[in-house]
Amino acid sequence: MNLLKKCVAVLALVPFIALACPEPEVPLDVAPDRAQDLAALQRGAKTFVNYCLGCHAASSMRYNRLRDIGLDEATVKANLLFTSEKVGDVMSIPMQPKDAKAWFGTTPPDLSVIARSEATEEGNGRDWLYTYLRGFYKDDTRPTGWNNIVCKNVAMPHVFWELQGTQKMVLSKPVAEEGKEASNEEGKFDHFELVTPGKMSKLEYDTTVADLVAYLQWQSEPTAQLRRQLGVWVVMFLAVLAFLAWRLNASYWKEVK
Repeated sequence: MNLLKKCVAVLALVPFIALACPEPEVPLDVAPDRAQDLAALQRGAKTFVNYCLGCHAASSMRYNRLRDIGLDEATVKANLLFTSEKVGDVMSIPMQPKDAKAWFGTTPPDLSVIARSEATEEGNGRDWLYTYLRGFYKDDTRPTGWNNIVCKNVAMPHVFWELQGTQKMVLSKPVAEEGKEASNEEGKFDHFELVTPGKMSKLEYDTTVADLVAYLQWQSEPTAQLRRQLGVWVVMFLAVLAFLAWRLNASYWKEVK
């Protein structure tokens, strides 16, 4: 019953997660597919625990489920548990919702199914997250000092700024139509310009984000690969069953005639 209540709570949260940001006004970058790369998933789990789990819970995921990506219990205890949690506990956070709302203006969403909830018409949730986590730029008009090209006026600060560095958004210049003066409106996003280098190069940071996104995708549905494998066998079984039924039907009507 407790498990059912938790599942209902997470499913109820999905619409709010998806509606937290408007539809992106920029094309989404294609994220590398590392769903089968256990090393990438393990690195992503480490990044998630160190940088995300302080504010965002994953209430549908237990630490011991990380065994599915090749991490044994001893490794999880030594590297991914920092307080009094046990390996069998869910990935919860001590921060209270009222405190989070006071500090950030909103309650950070649960990330259990974030990769599935942020799927858009332009791309899947993996692409959305990959572009979002690489799309922070300095904006002194925001309370946190940061903004994002995918999620305009985002409440979340850029937690990876030390790794990525500080970048600013460069807008394209409006092109004047023939016979008309150039518009005074701001242009659209063109590219980012690095202001302060981070601890990582662009390639290293993109790789770290890709690993994290791969983990978030796996976390959203840990049994996805097993489901696909079983689906192939089920389709093959149904195909054989359909063939046998067809031949049996033909044999039956042959005797009738």
